[in-house]
Amino acid sequence: MSSIDSRIVAKHQALTAFSGIRDQIKDLHTENIAAMAVRAAKLEDVIALWYGEGDMVTPGFIREAAKKSLDDGETFYVPDMRGTSRLQTAISDYQSRLHSRTIDVTRSTVAPGGMQALYVALALIAEVGTNVVYVAPQWPNINNAIHLLGAEARPVSLVFDGDWKLDLDRLFAACDARTRAIFLSTPANPTGWTASAEEMAALLEFSRQTGIWIISDEVYGRMYFHGDVAPSMLAISDEEDRVLTINSFSKAWAMTGWRVGWLTHPKSVGAQIAAMTQYINSGTAAVIQAGAVAALEQGEPLVADIRQRVEAGMDIVYEGLSKVNSIVLPTKPKGGMYAFFGMRDVPDAREACSMILEKARVGLAPGHLFGSSSMGFIRLCVFRDKARLATAVERMVEALR
Repeated sequence: MSSIDSRIVAKHQALTAFSGIRDQIKDLHTENIAAMAVRAAKLEDVIALWYGEGDMVTPGFIREAAKKSLDDGETFYVPDMRGTSRLQTAISDYQSRLHSRTIDVTRSTVAPGGMQALYVALALIAEVGTNVVYVAPQWPNINNAIHLLGAEARPVSLVFDGDWKLDLDRLFAACDARTRAIFLSTPANPTGWTASAEEMAALLEFSRQTGIWIISDEVYGRMYFHGDVAPSMLAISDEEDRVLTINSFSKAWAMTGWRVGWLTHPKSVGAQIAAMTQYINSGTAAVIQAGAVAALEQGEPLVADIRQRVEAGMDIVYEGLSKVNSIVLPTKPKGGMYAFFGMRDVPDAREACSMILEKARVGLAPGHLFGSSSMGFIRLCVFRDKARLATAVERMVEALR
């Protein structure tokens, strides 16, 4: 074999399948607690509070609606990519009632999960060469979804002074001519920070002046402890404002495994979002949508019950952890379903989480998952059975003393 042939063979061998994928995918990885979960599987009686879901099984009236749909043979494609007419109407009625203004049926598109709705929102406007500014600490899916699209993810951290606060001037200063959107979640995962009505108004005004979109993740909007719903972009934005809001049935209706959510958008982009839906996932199953309809039409008592459970869980955690000097407890959050606390003089909480898992048999999520501004913090999901949650807190207090 000649030297030229040898080089050709060597080059061919170096061209692995991995080398042929997009650069944005090569460094993509799942942000999770896999290592600790593997260890937890070998321990007895671990109380897992690291996941972002409650322990409530989806109530019977929602399950029965889906079963009826299945029994009725609704197992075919849903032709309208925006959702069944009944769910579209239910979403419009629900949002109009909740925000005391008409939100037209043409402005919402159903998606298989809030994450899918979020990805469609980002894909609608973000591309290579642009950036998305987002409020941190933040659920890791946001940073990675922006990266996946080839855009630059620009975190701007909340200021922590015992409470989490938004510096609007810093947020706006992070935007430039390439900024396509500002992303926020409110109430936020993991901090529980909730944008005020005044902050929402300032964001909307900035959008109107600059043309930069606002993407507002309001999945935890009903888990708000000072009213029926947290301040929302839907309550103040006009039909053609550059505003996209994300919602999901996962949290407030105990439907995490159902994978159904929705995106509310300007009417003028509805056709484009429907087309994106067709080419990304071809819509959401009719059976699942039937359950979602029941959740909206009959689920207000359920939402109120879940809100009460979450707030009671937050009280249990705060009362217990306030006894531990090494823990820094922020001001109790206005909403969400997480306690996000710091460890005094601990720059990285991963080791503390490992210790708590080993000694207390309680699984927690370390703050590095949510960005560099929260390395010393730990997330704990409070949407759990009260007795089980109290046991977890007692174990943690004992271990940390």
